[in-house]
Amino acid sequence: MSKSAYENPLSSRYSSQEMQYIFSPDFKFRTWRKLWIALAQAEKELGIDITDEQIEELKANKDNINYDVAQEREKLVRHDVMAHVYAYGEQCPKAKPIIHLGATSCYVGDNTDIIAMTQGLYLILKKLVNLLDRVAGFAIIYKDMPCLAFTHFQPAQPTTVGKRAALWAQDILMDIKTVEEQIKNMKLLGSKGTTGTQASFMELFNGDYEKIKELESKIAKKMGFSQYFAVSGQTYPRKLDSSVLFVLSGIAQSASKFSNDLRLLQHMKEIEEPFETNQIGSSAMAYKRNPMRSERITSLARYTIANTLNPALTASTQWLERTLDDSANKRISIAQSFLATDAILELHINVITGLVVYPKMIEKHLLAELPFMATENIMMAAVKKGGDRQELHEKIRIHSMEAGNVVKEHGRDNDLLIRIANDPSFGMTLQDLHSIMKPENFIGAASQQTQDFIYEEVKPILDQYDSILGIDVDIKV
Repeated sequence: MSKSAYENPLSSRYSSQEMQYIFSPDFKFRTWRKLWIALAQAEKELGIDITDEQIEELKANKDNINYDVAQEREKLVRHDVMAHVYAYGEQCPKAKPIIHLGATSCYVGDNTDIIAMTQGLYLILKKLVNLLDRVAGFAIIYKDMPCLAFTHFQPAQPTTVGKRAALWAQDILMDIKTVEEQIKNMKLLGSKGTTGTQASFMELFNGDYEKIKELESKIAKKMGFSQYFAVSGQTYPRKLDSSVLFVLSGIAQSASKFSNDLRLLQHMKEIEEPFETNQIGSSAMAYKRNPMRSERITSLARYTIANTLNPALTASTQWLERTLDDSANKRISIAQSFLATDAILELHINVITGLVVYPKMIEKHLLAELPFMATENIMMAAVKKGGDRQELHEKIRIHSMEAGNVVKEHGRDNDLLIRIANDPSFGMTLQDLHSIMKPENFIGAASQQTQDFIYEEVKPILDQYDSILGIDVDIKV
């Protein structure tokens, strides 16, 4: 690999070989040949003078692409589709006259783009399902472990480690539903001709419009699709690209939420992402364990979310039946969003699989704040012993303020319980207070919510996709 030219890190560092292949030149040109075969087969089936021998010749050479011939021809004619028609014809002299019959460049170009995006979505779905499986497993393991919850990143009523993970799982579940819906909505362009009127096919089939419709249906079926666009200009509607990348953006949003949560938790030393034996966290500070994988998720997610603007702007500026100002932008933005999303999911799976939980730190942080949160319970217990609620409320307010000052201004431990135990108005010992302070008494229905959600909503999805579970991911750097 040349070290003197720019290389795309989405390929060299981040995304999987599977996703890279879907958007590779080889996938594209092999798909072109499959489309030319499907077109010839459908035309023959509808009465066009094409022989079995010609089709067999096309099939025999569909994977044997003579790239050198195509490259030399493109230098001469400056047209990639016609260069590959020429190269295919060199290998298939009998079929040469009927290759690309009636079609325009977008027949192979646009249909291939749709096929690649659809294959990309299936791979994304596979990784989302595996990610959901790992997150759900983590949620069930830790569904009963109390931890401090936060609103505005300020201590709030406790939750559980598993319940927090259930929130991550819910985002992923929503993404799976969105990807499934997008896959259902994927349609081929079909064979529309230069302005979408199918004029060349009307001539080819002597004005028989029903045969033209049947032609498109046959091509779609041969290429694994049940739908094609009923109307179009020369290209498929660029709103499809915008729709697809918005789905990828949603996945990036979910992953970024997770990675930001984890970065905060790692700062508090409660939960950490995997850190390998020989991994270096900082070139200067050897003790550091930086959350670099989570940071990379956040970074790639930011790119993916921002990239949704590209197809939106392209779709909004197409002129009439088509312009070519979509081409250069499209071949960059679409592929790179898929590669980035793929990389995000690989990282997400890697991180969630190797999460390290520190129960003692979780307990320490919770117990440090729990006295403040237990004041209502303490007050009610004191009232039952004969105390005056209004008087007790004021005393708790004063004790809480003083205890807060001890923590914030002097850096000492929270002494609220000692203050209350020493106040005869409450009539409670320190032992009485500690009996109220059990963390599990303050987590509400977090455990039950988590279990119900995982078994009632997540498990049916995992059962549905059982055959694609169990993938491994490989983080390059």
